[in-house]
Amino acid sequence: MTQERQVRFLDRSTPPHIFTLIVLAGLSATAMNIFLPSLPRMAEYFDAPYRVMQLSVALYLAVSAVLQLFIGPISDSLGRRPVMLGGLLAFLLATLGCIFAPTVEIFLMFRMCQGMIAVAMVLSRAVVRDMVSQDRAASMIGYVAMGMAVVPMISPAIGGALDQLFGWKAPFWGLFALGAAAYLLTWADMGETLQRTGKPMRAQFAEYPLLFKSPRFWGYSLASGLSSGSFFAYLGGAPFVGTEVFGMNPATLGLYIGAPAIGYFLGNFLTGRYATRFGVNVMVMAGCSATLIACGALIVVFYLGLGTPLWFFGAMTLVGVGNGLAIPNATAGMLSVRPQLAGTASGLGGSLMIGVGAALSALAGLLLTPQTGAMPLLLIMTITSLGGFVSIFLVIFREQQLRGAPLS
Repeated sequence: MTQERQVRFLDRSTPPHIFTLIVLAGLSATAMNIFLPSLPRMAEYFDAPYRVMQLSVALYLAVSAVLQLFIGPISDSLGRRPVMLGGLLAFLLATLGCIFAPTVEIFLMFRMCQGMIAVAMVLSRAVVRDMVSQDRAASMIGYVAMGMAVVPMISPAIGGALDQLFGWKAPFWGLFALGAAAYLLTWADMGETLQRTGKPMRAQFAEYPLLFKSPRFWGYSLASGLSSGSFFAYLGGAPFVGTEVFGMNPATLGLYIGAPAIGYFLGNFLTGRYATRFGVNVMVMAGCSATLIACGALIVVFYLGLGTPLWFFGAMTLVGVGNGLAIPNATAGMLSVRPQLAGTASGLGGSLMIGVGAALSALAGLLLTPQTGAMPLLLIMTITSLGGFVSIFLVIFREQQLRGAPLS
């Protein structure tokens, strides 16, 4: 069992305070969604089709997915602190590039570079697993995610208001300010948590097969990735649905689009409160079930012609609850398959989750048209949430087989 280490705030000789982890995880989430209400106006500014601007979500997620394959093993070799600081600095430079980009192509290039903020999500989880045991890690990740859920809950509303007042570049200036503050906080507070094994970086990458061969790792990763896939599809399609289907302006859309974060806050609170008592499998199953119920119910509502902003964004709150239950518990499960490879597992699992999200985000943007309405998005969300439910069911089934326990 991992021995917990004393933490002192703003002391670089101890592990980071939970507040620092919340800020880092929150910055990663904010970078994903603060500018979403600005997409229609950005399309006008760059004289580009909406579908091209929507790639700023899908490409960002795709780059994040690829980077996470390297962030984990590199941090397992070099340490969490230097990799975190380097990633934050790269994010700041990329954000300036987005602000001053003269063409849509250059903007999208720098938007892809913003994917370096993936270090904040990957390493905040790995740091937690460095510090505590599996079920305690699920609880602590839940509290971290609960705290950071406040940020994406309000960031689309703030981004929409900034866009309304100052134009589409204002949310990116806000991101730059937040990134600079996070860099200073990390430099002052984040001590190294990795217990070095002395293995070279090549050896860290060579241990990927240990994870590839683990059905338990794949089960947890797919449960997390497919359950959260419904949310990433939502990120790709919600701006279109809000603008084209419901006729919302950026400020109003910004208020509504953060609805999943309300549920995510609640789901992570429940994780923090009950993960240690019930274990990660039960919590993941509950989360996948909630997401599936919400998405399935929306299909029925829209099929009957009853779709309204209140129904659509209200159901997204339950999707958020499901993600808040499934993601931190599945993350703790996959990080505990090989505790000595926590960074590598966090990177690989995060890459799978974000990679699925990038594909679904792009697919949602491709399929949505004024003629189709919201239905393609709802079908994508329902199918992926069903996949998450099946994945965790198979994990539980396999564990019961290994224990020789009867199904109940």
